[in-house]
Amino acid sequence: MRAAPLDIRNLSAGYGPTRIIEQVSFEIGAGERLAVLGRNGMGKTTLLATLMGLTTRHAGEIRLNGEDIAGCRTSARAGRGLGYVPQTRDIFASLTVEENLRAGLKGQPQSMLEEAYEIFPRLRERRGNFGRQLSGGEQQMLSMARTLLGKPSILLLDEPLEGLAPVICDELMELLARLVAKGEMTIVLVEQQVERALEFASKVIVLERGRISWSGNPRTLMQDQALVDRLIGVGIH
Repeated sequence: MRAAPLDIRNLSAGYGPTRIIEQVSFEIGAGERLAVLGRNGMGKTTLLATLMGLTTRHAGEIRLNGEDIAGCRTSARAGRGLGYVPQTRDIFASLTVEENLRAGLKGQPQSMLEEAYEIFPRLRERRGNFGRQLSGGEQQMLSMARTLLGKPSILLLDEPLEGLAPVICDELMELLARLVAKGEMTIVLVEQQVERALEFASKVIVLERGRISWSGNPRTLMQDQALVDRLIGVGIH
């Protein structure tokens, strides 16, 4: 599926009457890689959840391929090409790897499982293991593989590297780079590992108290440690 552009206009949302993000606007072109950065508690996870229809939207538009999907259910957004890998991973601990993947097929042919195993060879090795028997990195791979079975054109990733060993982080970032290189996917990445996120991204926004405080080229941030310290409070090397 061809990557689709995403256009967010004056988006305000939260949980019930509480607003977490305010007047957020940005655009992502087809095949671009957007990193969403900021200190903890600034609204990054809420932004992704809002794009997926999991929060209370108070105002604004979410345009996918020119269509405003802000009023659509989560399932309808997934059907239009949005894929979401939450920070919690949300795999089924009591099901095997293969059973987890089958749950993500949603009517698609069983042959799609082979594609998932080609992308994640480690899951093929663990196909008979239960979700609770997997390492953190393997659980993250399973969560991503299940989402990719839906053939999303836009992939929303909420801190996919959290708690993972550096070598697993390398594997996952290389995988994401390959997916983008094929021209199949646009990626929105929320990540606390600032340096990895900046190396991956083609565009960056920084959230502060639910609003965009900075946006631009990741190279600009990588070359300005003082700016990173002020905006994010996490150093890069």
